[in-house]
Amino acid sequence: MTATVQRPVTRRPESPVALVTGASGGLGQALAIELDALGCRVAVHYNRSVEGARAVRDKLSNDAIVVTGDVADYDAVTAMYEEIVAALGPIDVLVNNGAIRRDQLMAMQAPSDWRAVIDTNLVGTFHTARAAVPAMLRRRWGRVINIVSPSGLIASPGQTAYSASKAGVIGFTRTLAAECGRRGVTVNAISPGFMLTAMTDSLPDNVIAGMREKAPVPSFVTPEEVARSMSFLLDGDHLTGQVISIDSGISTT
Repeated sequence: MTATVQRPVTRRPESPVALVTGASGGLGQALAIELDALGCRVAVHYNRSVEGARAVRDKLSNDAIVVTGDVADYDAVTAMYEEIVAALGPIDVLVNNGAIRRDQLMAMQAPSDWRAVIDTNLVGTFHTARAAVPAMLRRRWGRVINIVSPSGLIASPGQTAYSASKAGVIGFTRTLAAECGRRGVTVNAISPGFMLTAMTDSLPDNVIAGMREKAPVPSFVTPEEVARSMSFLLDGDHLTGQVISIDSGISTT
Protein backbone atom coordinates (compact mmCIF):
# COMPACT_ATOMS: atom_id res chain seq x y z
CA MET A 1 0.00 0.00 0.00
CA THR A 2 1.42 3.37 -1.03
CA ALA A 3 1.37 6.14 1.55
CA THR A 4 -0.33 9.39 0.61
CA VAL A 5 2.15 12.24 0.33
CA GLN A 6 0.85 15.47 1.82
CA ARG A 7 1.63 18.69 -0.02
CA PRO A 8 3.29 21.25 2.27
CA VAL A 9 1.10 24.17 3.23
CA THR A 10 2.32 27.42 1.70
CA ARG A 11 3.46 29.90 4.32
CA ARG A 12 1.40 32.94 5.12
CA PRO A 13 2.59 36.00 3.17
CA GLU A 14 4.55 38.54 5.20
CA SER A 15 2.12 41.34 4.35
CA PRO A 16 -1.18 39.80 3.17
CA VAL A 17 -3.72 41.85 1.24
CA ALA A 18 -7.09 41.83 3.00
CA LEU A 19 -10.49 43.00 1.81
CA VAL A 20 -13.05 43.79 4.49
CA THR A 21 -16.53 44.46 3.10
CA GLY A 22 -18.77 46.79 5.07
CA ALA A 23 -15.69 48.18 6.79
CA SER A 24 -17.07 51.64 7.54
CA GLY A 25 -19.31 50.33 10.36
CA GLY A 26 -18.55 49.32 13.93
CA LEU A 27 -17.58 45.67 13.41
CA GLY A 28 -15.99 46.30 10.01
CA GLN A 29 -13.80 49.01 11.48
CA ALA A 30 -12.65 46.73 14.30
CA LEU A 31 -11.86 43.95 11.81
CA ALA A 32 -9.86 46.29 9.57
CA ILE A 33 -7.88 47.69 12.50
CA GLU A 34 -7.08 44.19 13.81
CA LEU A 35 -5.96 42.94 10.39
CA ASP A 36 -3.76 46.00 10.02
CA ALA A 37 -2.19 45.24 13.41
CA LEU A 38 -1.52 41.69 12.17
CA GLY A 39 0.47 43.07 9.24
CA CYS A 40 -2.17 43.11 6.52
CA ARG A 41 -2.62 45.76 3.87
CA VAL A 42 -6.34 46.43 3.97
CA ALA A 43 -8.86 47.40 1.31
CA VAL A 44 -11.58 49.19 3.27
CA HIS A 45 -14.91 48.65 1.51
CA TYR A 46 -18.00 50.77 1.90
CA ASN A 47 -21.38 50.94 0.20
CA ARG A 48 -22.84 54.17 1.59
CA SER A 49 -20.42 56.05 3.86
CA VAL A 50 -17.23 57.11 2.10
CA GLU A 51 -16.44 59.40 5.04
CA GLY A 52 -16.66 56.48 7.45
CA ALA A 53 -14.43 54.33 5.24
CA ARG A 54 -11.83 57.09 4.94
CA ALA A 55 -11.87 57.53 8.71
CA VAL A 56 -11.13 53.82 9.12
CA ARG A 57 -8.33 53.95 6.54
CA ASP A 58 -6.75 56.86 8.38
CA LYS A 59 -6.50 54.71 11.52
CA LEU A 60 -4.42 52.05 9.74
CA SER A 61 -0.62 51.91 9.79
CA ASN A 62 0.09 49.80 6.69
CA ASP A 63 -0.75 50.57 3.07
CA ALA A 64 -4.53 50.74 2.71
CA ILE A 65 -7.10 51.89 0.18
CA VAL A 66 -10.80 52.70 0.20
CA VAL A 67 -12.98 50.85 -2.32
CA THR A 68 -16.68 50.74 -3.07
CA GLY A 69 -19.10 48.58 -5.01
CA ASP A 70 -22.44 46.87 -4.53
CA VAL A 71 -21.58 43.28 -3.61
CA ALA A 72 -24.93 42.16 -5.05
CA ASP A 73 -23.64 43.21 -8.49
CA TYR A 74 -20.97 40.81 -9.81
CA ASP A 75 -19.64 43.30 -12.36
CA ALA A 76 -19.13 45.85 -9.59
CA VAL A 77 -17.32 43.25 -7.49
CA THR A 78 -14.96 42.24 -10.30
CA ALA A 79 -14.17 45.91 -10.98
CA MET A 80 -13.44 46.41 -7.27
CA TYR A 81 -11.22 43.31 -7.23
CA GLU A 82 -9.20 44.61 -10.18
CA GLU A 83 -8.79 47.96 -8.42
CA ILE A 84 -7.44 46.22 -5.32
CA VAL A 85 -5.03 44.08 -7.34
CA ALA A 86 -3.69 47.16 -9.14
CA ALA A 87 -3.14 49.05 -5.88
CA LEU A 88 -2.12 46.35 -3.39
CA GLY A 89 -1.97 42.96 -5.15
CA PRO A 90 -4.23 39.89 -5.17
CA ILE A 91 -6.45 39.39 -2.15
CA ASP A 92 -5.08 36.92 0.41
CA VAL A 93 -7.69 37.45 3.13
CA LEU A 94 -11.35 38.02 2.31
CA VAL A 95 -13.64 39.08 5.14
CA ASN A 96 -17.30 39.16 4.11
CA ASN A 97 -18.73 41.48 6.72
CA GLY A 98 -21.06 43.68 4.64
CA ALA A 99 -24.74 42.90 5.20
CA ILE A 100 -28.18 44.47 5.37
CA ARG A 101 -31.26 43.76 7.50
CA ARG A 102 -34.87 44.43 6.55
CA ASP A 103 -36.87 42.80 9.30
CA GLN A 104 -40.56 42.01 8.96
CA LEU A 105 -42.87 39.08 9.56
CA MET A 106 -42.71 36.94 6.44
CA ALA A 107 -46.47 37.12 5.75
CA MET A 108 -46.24 40.92 5.62
CA GLN A 109 -42.87 41.44 3.94
CA ALA A 110 -42.47 42.89 0.47
CA PRO A 111 -40.83 40.34 -1.84
CA SER A 112 -38.42 43.04 -3.03
CA ASP A 113 -37.14 43.55 0.53
CA TRP A 114 -36.73 39.81 1.08
CA ARG A 115 -34.80 39.46 -2.18
CA ALA A 116 -32.59 42.46 -1.42
CA VAL A 117 -31.39 40.85 1.81
CA ILE A 118 -30.63 37.55 0.07
CA ASP A 119 -28.88 39.31 -2.82
CA THR A 120 -26.60 41.33 -0.56
CA ASN A 121 -25.88 38.89 2.24
CA LEU A 122 -25.78 35.53 0.45
CA VAL A 123 -25.28 36.23 -3.25
CA GLY A 124 -22.84 39.02 -2.39
CA THR A 125 -20.74 36.54 -0.41
CA PHE A 126 -20.57 34.30 -3.47
CA HIS A 127 -19.61 37.25 -5.67
CA THR A 128 -16.64 38.35 -3.56
CA ALA A 129 -15.43 34.77 -3.06
CA ARG A 130 -15.80 34.02 -6.77
CA ALA A 131 -13.62 37.03 -7.56
CA ALA A 132 -10.91 36.38 -4.94
CA VAL A 133 -10.65 32.62 -4.40
CA PRO A 134 -9.22 31.48 -7.80
CA ALA A 135 -6.00 33.46 -7.23
CA MET A 136 -5.79 32.13 -3.65
CA LEU A 137 -5.97 28.58 -5.00
CA ARG A 138 -3.21 29.29 -7.52
CA ARG A 139 -0.95 30.69 -4.78
CA ARG A 140 -1.92 27.86 -2.39
CA TRP A 141 -2.71 30.15 0.52
CA GLY A 142 -5.77 32.15 1.42
CA ARG A 143 -8.33 32.90 4.10
CA VAL A 144 -12.05 33.45 3.59
CA ILE A 145 -13.84 34.63 6.72
CA ASN A 146 -17.61 35.08 6.54
CA ILE A 147 -19.46 37.02 9.22
CA VAL A 148 -22.75 35.29 9.99
CA SER A 149 -25.19 35.53 12.89
CA PRO A 150 -26.98 33.51 15.57
CA SER A 151 -30.05 34.18 13.39
CA GLY A 152 -28.59 31.68 10.93
CA LEU A 153 -28.47 29.03 13.67
CA ILE A 154 -31.61 29.59 15.76
CA ALA A 155 -35.13 30.84 15.15
CA SER A 156 -35.46 34.62 15.03
CA PRO A 157 -39.07 35.71 14.36
CA GLY A 158 -39.31 38.66 11.99
CA GLN A 159 -36.03 37.77 10.31
CA THR A 160 -36.85 35.09 7.74
CA ALA A 161 -34.84 36.93 5.09
CA TYR A 162 -31.86 37.68 7.31
CA SER A 163 -31.92 34.20 8.87
CA ALA A 164 -32.15 32.50 5.48
CA SER A 165 -29.27 34.60 4.13
CA LYS A 166 -26.98 33.82 7.06
CA ALA A 167 -27.91 30.12 7.16
CA GLY A 168 -27.09 30.04 3.46
CA VAL A 169 -23.69 31.60 4.11
CA ILE A 170 -23.01 28.93 6.75
CA GLY A 171 -23.72 26.18 4.20
CA PHE A 172 -21.63 28.03 1.62
CA THR A 173 -18.77 28.28 4.13
CA ARG A 174 -18.68 24.58 4.91
CA THR A 175 -18.89 23.43 1.30
CA LEU A 176 -16.33 25.95 0.01
CA ALA A 177 -13.97 24.81 2.78
CA ALA A 178 -14.25 21.25 1.45
CA GLU A 179 -13.49 22.45 -2.06
CA CYS A 180 -10.45 24.56 -1.16
CA GLY A 181 -8.66 22.82 1.70
CA ARG A 182 -6.17 20.83 -0.38
CA ARG A 183 -4.74 24.03 -1.81
CA GLY A 184 -4.06 25.82 1.46
CA VAL A 185 -7.21 27.98 1.47
CA THR A 186 -9.31 27.87 4.63
CA VAL A 187 -12.92 29.05 4.85
CA ASN A 188 -14.59 29.77 8.18
CA ALA A 189 -17.47 31.78 9.61
CA ILE A 190 -17.69 33.92 12.71
CA SER A 191 -21.09 34.31 14.36
CA PRO A 192 -21.05 37.38 16.63
CA GLY A 193 -23.74 37.92 19.21
CA PHE A 194 -25.65 41.14 19.68
CA MET A 195 -23.49 44.25 19.38
CA LEU A 196 -24.43 47.88 19.83
CA THR A 197 -23.58 49.15 16.34
CA ALA A 198 -25.24 51.28 13.66
CA MET A 199 -26.98 48.16 12.33
CA THR A 200 -28.83 47.71 15.64
CA ASP A 201 -29.57 51.36 16.44
CA SER A 202 -33.16 51.06 15.19
CA LEU A 203 -34.13 48.30 17.65
CA PRO A 204 -36.47 49.30 20.50
CA ASP A 205 -35.04 49.43 24.03
CA ASN A 206 -37.29 46.58 25.21
CA VAL A 207 -35.95 44.30 22.45
CA ILE A 208 -32.36 45.12 23.42
CA ALA A 209 -33.13 44.48 27.10
CA GLY A 210 -34.77 41.16 26.21
CA MET A 211 -31.67 40.04 24.31
CA ARG A 212 -29.48 40.90 27.28
CA GLU A 213 -31.67 38.91 29.66
CA LYS A 214 -31.89 35.86 27.38
CA ALA A 215 -28.14 35.36 26.94
CA PRO A 216 -26.30 33.05 29.36
CA VAL A 217 -23.66 35.78 29.65
CA PRO A 218 -25.86 38.86 30.23
CA SER A 219 -23.69 41.40 28.46
CA PHE A 220 -23.15 42.34 24.85
CA VAL A 221 -20.29 41.31 22.62
CA THR A 222 -17.95 44.08 21.47
CA PRO A 223 -16.62 44.44 17.92
CA GLU A 224 -13.08 44.40 19.29
CA GLU A 225 -13.62 41.01 20.95
CA VAL A 226 -14.89 39.56 17.67
CA ALA A 227 -11.99 41.07 15.75
CA ARG A 228 -9.44 39.35 17.99
CA SER A 229 -10.40 36.06 16.32
CA MET A 230 -8.61 37.22 13.15
CA SER A 231 -5.26 36.16 14.58
CA PHE A 232 -5.94 32.44 14.96
CA LEU A 233 -7.96 32.32 11.74
CA LEU A 234 -5.00 33.70 9.79
CA ASP A 235 -2.54 31.33 11.47
CA GLY A 236 -4.75 28.22 11.58
CA ASP A 237 -3.74 26.05 8.63
CA HIS A 238 -6.03 23.23 9.79
CA LEU A 239 -8.98 25.28 11.03
CA THR A 240 -11.56 25.27 8.24
CA GLY A 241 -15.26 24.76 7.63
CA GLN A 242 -16.15 25.97 11.12
CA VAL A 243 -18.66 28.41 12.58
CA ILE A 244 -17.10 30.17 15.57
CA SER A 245 -19.80 31.62 17.82
CA ILE A 246 -18.82 34.64 19.90
CA ASP A 247 -22.35 35.35 21.06
CA SER A 248 -22.63 35.30 24.88
CA GLY A 249 -24.07 31.80 24.50
CA ILE A 250 -27.28 32.99 22.81
CA SER A 251 -27.10 30.23 20.19
CA THR A 252 -27.26 27.62 22.94
CA THR A 253 -30.63 28.79 24.29
